[in-house]
Amino acid sequence: MTASTPGTYEIDVQDIEYLRHGDKPLLARLFKPRGTGPFPLMVELHGGAWCRGDRLGDTAINEPLAKSGVVVAALDFRMPPDAAYPGSFADINYAIRWLKTKAVELGSRPDMVGSMGNSSGAHQAMLGGMRPHDPRYAALPLPAGSPAVDATVRCVIMCSSVIDPLARYHYAKKLKAGGQPYPEIVDRVLPCHDQYWQTENAMAEGNPVLALERGEKVELPPVLYLQGTNDAAHPRVDLDRFVMHYRKAGGQLELELFEGETEGFITRKAGSPASTKAIERIIEFVHKQVG
Repeated sequence: MTASTPGTYEIDVQDIEYLRHGDKPLLARLFKPRGTGPFPLMVELHGGAWCRGDRLGDTAINEPLAKSGVVVAALDFRMPPDAAYPGSFADINYAIRWLKTKAVELGSRPDMVGSMGNSSGAHQAMLGGMRPHDPRYAALPLPAGSPAVDATVRCVIMCSSVIDPLARYHYAKKLKAGGQPYPEIVDRVLPCHDQYWQTENAMAEGNPVLALERGEKVELPPVLYLQGTNDAAHPRVDLDRFVMHYRKAGGQLELELFEGETEGFITRKAGSPASTKAIERIIEFVHKQVG
């Protein structure tokens, strides 16, 4: 079996420390296929409105992806109250660079690294993929003597992305202002928007849709975008704007909509036909784009 042919691999799972802030370590959960490789390496970012969740949240995706012949590194990163925007981006950018320096020993190569995420993690994967050289995001230096690498990625996979944080904030505030009953998502996300972003100006600045509308010079890695059509947490209008602008800018983007599915269906309904199909699409995309 070649590394570019998805198959069924035995995998090893371990936690490693990739970064430390003071006395607080940040861990990555590694899912490593047993084999000669080189395998694609996907850096995976959990959701939770930038304020909740951890590296274990998307195991239902990461495990089958690894078994197809992909190294997956699911990250913990700083969240409020430890750090507001752009703290998590500094951790993620560092992790991508650090993993590139370790890629060969992990069974991959530095030029075979992509990123993926769920909800707010998808937002961070996409914005980080568009801005790998942003000095705020690349602010943490690698250990002395490390090879010269950057945080560019071969592809980005987004599952139910908060693709426009400012528009989602206004959407949730409008629902709340209308009074009960409103979706429970409103009270779940509004405090996290405030804690992570702190200002609406920051939500506008750290915004993939508005970055494209502003004509910002960004990287345009190939994208797979997956979402359910009944997702009340991630407004469809924001998705449509991003898809239009990304393609208009010259980016390659594959959109996969899942009829009737809601927020987080891939992990919350693991084993369902829609979840299974979504994971198959993720596997197919990684092997097509990275090898």
